[in-house]
Amino acid sequence: MIDAVKLLQLLESDCTLKNDQLAAMLGVTEAQVEEAIQKLREEHIILGKQAVIDWDRTQREAVTALIEVKVTPQRGEGFDRIAERIYQYDEVESVYLMSGAYDLTVIISGRSLKEVAHFVGEKLAVIEDVTGTATHFILRKYKEKHIIFEKRPEQEKEWIFV
Repeated sequence: MIDAVKLLQLLESDCTLKNDQLAAMLGVTEAQVEEAIQKLREEHIILGKQAVIDWDRTQREAVTALIEVKVTPQRGEGFDRIAERIYQYDEVESVYLMSGAYDLTVIISGRSLKEVAHFVGEKLAVIEDVTGTATHFILRKYKEKHIIFEKRPEQEKEWIFV
C-alpha cells in the first residue's frame, strides 16, 4: 500500500521526480506510483505541476500585488460566488478566503503598477458586493512554497547617500 500523503509531499517538494525515483523513495513499485498518481488526479487532489521561478533573475518585467477585498457575502452562497467571479480574470493568480478585517485575498500579476491599478479600479472594485480593497505591492520575494530565493550579488551591496 502506498502512503498517499508521503507521495504528495514528495511531489510538492519536487514535481520533476520521475515515477521510478518516487517508487524507490517510497519502497513501492513504479506501477503502484503510477496508479496512485492517476487516482489522486481523478480525485482532484493533484491539480497540476508548477515550477517556482525567480522572475527577478530574468528580463521579464512584472509587478505582483496582494489585494485584500471586503465583500458582502451572499445568502446560500457565502463568499463562493464572488470568489469565483474574481478568479475568472486572467490577471488573478490566487484567491483565498481569509479571517480578519478583509474577506478575500487576491494575488495578481501585471506588467506595471498602472496595469495593476487599472485592474483594481476598473475590474475588482466595481464588482457588486465588493465594499472595499487594500492593495499591497510585493517588492521582493524571500521564500515561496518552502523555497528560499537566493540573493543576487548586486542585492548584497548597501549604498548610503548623504
